[in-house]
Amino acid sequence: MTPALMLQGTGSDVGKSLLVAGLARAFSNRGLKVRPFKPQNMSNNAAVTIDGGEIGRAQALQARAARTPLLNDMNPILLKPQSETGAQVIVQGRIYGNAKARDYQALKPRLMEKVLESYGRISDGADLVLVEGAGSPAEINLRAHDIANMGFAEAADVPVLLAGDIDRGGVIAQIVGTHCLLSTSEQQRLKGFIINKFRGDLSLFDDGLKILTEKTGLANFGVLPFFRDAHKLPQEDAFAISDQPTRQDAIQIAVPVFSRISNFDDLDPLIAEPDVAVRMIKAGHAIPQGMDVIILPGSKATLADMEFVRAQGWDIDIHSHVRQGGTVVGICGGYQMLGKELSDADGIEGEARTVKGLGLLNFTTRLGPVKKLDEEEGTELLTGAHITGYHMHVGHCAGPALSRPMVQLSSGDDGAISLDNQLMGCYLHGIFSSDKFRSNFLNRFKSRKEKIDKFELVIENTLDKLSENMEEFLNLDRMLEIANGVK
Repeated sequence: MTPALMLQGTGSDVGKSLLVAGLARAFSNRGLKVRPFKPQNMSNNAAVTIDGGEIGRAQALQARAARTPLLNDMNPILLKPQSETGAQVIVQGRIYGNAKARDYQALKPRLMEKVLESYGRISDGADLVLVEGAGSPAEINLRAHDIANMGFAEAADVPVLLAGDIDRGGVIAQIVGTHCLLSTSEQQRLKGFIINKFRGDLSLFDDGLKILTEKTGLANFGVLPFFRDAHKLPQEDAFAISDQPTRQDAIQIAVPVFSRISNFDDLDPLIAEPDVAVRMIKAGHAIPQGMDVIILPGSKATLADMEFVRAQGWDIDIHSHVRQGGTVVGICGGYQMLGKELSDADGIEGEARTVKGLGLLNFTTRLGPVKKLDEEEGTELLTGAHITGYHMHVGHCAGPALSRPMVQLSSGDDGAISLDNQLMGCYLHGIFSSDKFRSNFLNRFKSRKEKIDKFELVIENTLDKLSENMEEFLNLDRMLEIANGVK
């Protein structure tokens, strides 16, 4: 058996993904061949693998931390929400179909076979597999046919640590309550706990640690201080995105947060810039006047989000911004919205229908059943900068505006740009990670005194700093013993 350890959480957003990423880098630094694994993920923020499939963005960060290639098997089941009650189901990197929440529960028994199949391949040749749970094992109403937490841990015979978030309060109740709701066999599989996101003097929680051990019998694997550089790493959950503190003289970029926003890590390189203010505009708020740029991000349900844009009145704000000379950039779904019309005749997103776009560029989009998943590189045609990124989209654009493409890639031209260079868009995700293009783009709006020269280096340095915290505050030696079956 390949050594393995699973991190489950007392709830969503307690920091499981970041913990696995930090541990992956820390154990990789010790010379181990580490691979991340998440049986089931729910996110519209996905990454393209070397297999030509798609998996959750968090596993992409974890694979990077582990210094290992990104594989479909690292996240065999990915759910991409398309409505309040339904999602697209991705199995081992490929579209399996759409399912309502109730229907998906019935589908789980068949998916466990795929999960264990992927886990077997990921384990092969690894020194350590770090598994991330989803949500909480205390959701016992969903325990039947569970593939994400204890159901997987028991099927694959993997020991478990439980992470709680002290920053949100009630961490003792989180851990004790979760432990109480588990079955006897699940409690025996649980080897210890981690307290995450602690602020202040760690010694102030010494009594709390004693209480947790007394109430649960679980070992304490450490108290991890709040990691203030977490915002420098790609976020997976749309609920986590927010404005970052910036200077008053910063370049102002507004981003409407669509109801099904996806691949919003496209914005991370801009957020990391010291003299750029990225304003995430939530539902119910107008896009402020005076912005330098409006970026329309990706969407998992573009037609529905185009209607969402109109319902928020953002279409009026965007047209006003254009009349005042502001720049608009669309990426993937946001690019499709720039056109005159979006058609879903095949019902890819649900009901077959057509909706009007923003009409800022003269082209139309028709969705289709084939999803394009490719790593890409080429040239941004406005400034000649070399760019890299990836395609992850359904749909084909056609119209006169495409005669002036935004980028030229190895696979062909992509996108469109207006004659006055004020409006532009393309399908290419990750374009702002290309340092030269990002610098050229931002220099259009301001003479910049500060900048980040290497965005990718920022991520690497942040992962190294995160792993140093793991080494200092967590019992990594004991974790390895647990993973290797030492009692």
